[in-house]
Amino acid sequence: MTKIFNDPSEFAEEALAGFCDVHSDLVRQVPGGAVRRYRPARPKVAVLAGGGSGHYPAFAGIIGTGFADGAVVGNIFTSPSAQQAYSVAKAAESGAGVVFTYGNYAGDVMNFGMASERLAAEGIAVENVLVTDDIASAPPSESAKRRGIAGDFTVFKVMGAAAERGDSLAEVVRLGRKANDLTRTIGSAFAGCTFPGAESPLFTLPDGQMGLGLGIHGEPGLHDTDLPSAKELGRELVARVLSETPANAGKRIAVILNGLGSTKHEELFVLWGTVAPLLRAAGYTLVMPEVGELVTSLDMAGVSLTVTWLDEELEPLWTAPAETPAYRRGAVTTPAGAAAGEEASDGGAADAGFAATEASREYAAACVDAIYAAQSSLHGAEERLGRMDAIAGDGDHGRGMVRGVDAAAGAAADALSRGAGAGDVLAAAGDAWADKAGGTSGVLWGAGLRAFGETLGNSSAPEPQGLAAAVTAFAERIVQLGKAETGDKTMVDALLPFASGFARRLAGGVESGRAWQEAAQEAAAAAEATADLLPLKGRARPLAAKSLGTPDPGATSLAMVFAVMGPHFTTSTASAAAPAGAKQ
Repeated sequence: MTKIFNDPSEFAEEALAGFCDVHSDLVRQVPGGAVRRYRPARPKVAVLAGGGSGHYPAFAGIIGTGFADGAVVGNIFTSPSAQQAYSVAKAAESGAGVVFTYGNYAGDVMNFGMASERLAAEGIAVENVLVTDDIASAPPSESAKRRGIAGDFTVFKVMGAAAERGDSLAEVVRLGRKANDLTRTIGSAFAGCTFPGAESPLFTLPDGQMGLGLGIHGEPGLHDTDLPSAKELGRELVARVLSETPANAGKRIAVILNGLGSTKHEELFVLWGTVAPLLRAAGYTLVMPEVGELVTSLDMAGVSLTVTWLDEELEPLWTAPAETPAYRRGAVTTPAGAAAGEEASDGGAADAGFAATEASREYAAACVDAIYAAQSSLHGAEERLGRMDAIAGDGDHGRGMVRGVDAAAGAAADALSRGAGAGDVLAAAGDAWADKAGGTSGVLWGAGLRAFGETLGNSSAPEPQGLAAAVTAFAERIVQLGKAETGDKTMVDALLPFASGFARRLAGGVESGRAWQEAAQEAAAAAEATADLLPLKGRARPLAAKSLGTPDPGATSLAMVFAVMGPHFTTSTASAAAPAGAKQ
């Protein structure tokens, strides 16, 4: 259990600050994460690893010569936001381009993708390399859907070494993708991890059981089995990895036997006593193997085996020197003339002020009240939403929603105090939600609120049909970004019934307040019905069967939020639709 913390919601930020202070000779903290203390003397490709906290030494622990140039650090098990990725890239970029590299999770893909679009628009060359090494999360025919786990380390190391020797952006990307294609990982869990402040772990296993096919975000294994002896476990892991040996693979391999957080080195050494002989008996030469904690999951008890098949291109990069806070190999030399880095700006634009009518400002106050109502509701449901998410996910949904709505409430109130209209208030709320919450739900809620606000605008309070158009814009933006459909067991299963139900009732002459209330009830029923669905998107997809009987937490929270927002959004639309001459 994670026992040392102050405010659990600030755990990740405080941990990063402490890390950067301890290792100030090698790294410096910047908005969104950390970068190398010294900038390169000449332009080089900036390799930026990224993901949620809770995996140390991944990702910040591998910043340094021969490895990563920076790390984008999200909240625990939560994708960093697009703004965080952008800020770290601006701090690390030195003129030769940027490559983001991360595990294949929906939130990471969306947020790093949006940051890449922003950097490219500024003329910065940028690429993304996804890691998909987990053989348990999808069959070989769907390898592009696999998630990234401990294979992150090997891929990041190859890319970092290639960039350090001066390879071009295209070459670093090619080698990283090649390493990913030749990397396979399988893991097993013995006990779940516990979030700071939580009273129980994300999942438990019966005595004498283990979960095979774990994730690194606190997810349980894909299926439970009797806890084997070390020899039996070693044979199981080796057999599963070698069963997916790439075509035309060579006989030299990089091997990582990785502890997930509370599995002791002595235990790993015992397991290595089975794994290594089996690999050698299969004809393999083990090249500089690693046994230890490299990609963890807070205090999770578990182990994973990673194999990367090497060739004449990859082996020199795997064995190349590196010096980072958490990992050192060989002797490195800091390039001559390296200069101390300057603090990066946050990339934000200066506040140009707000232009809005008095009617829109009055409605903006109702929008702020709507967000406050959502904030109160989500705080009350945080633990329940987390438990729902832990059934087949990483258990962070409640905390992520609370972080998002808290940031949104603060940004909305600030914009209102400076004279913003409804559109700008909701856009500010959306941007703050996406930035502070991170993850899939964070980027979707943030983008949705911005679309809602942009549709409302700042010229007047909306007529009921204008409010319906804003709800539709919210829904369309989320569907466009998340690519989910009804039946995929996501927030969309509640969102689309709400949006269509609200518009349909208004078109039928139902008063806006009643139309919203009835649509919210329809959304709640649709969210509850997701208990009978299998997830087809997101982190819950590999553990689909385990989620049967539990409603989708994203759909549940969306229905909850829309229910309490309704009275604030619709009360003001009544006056907007009042006869001419009425007070606006």
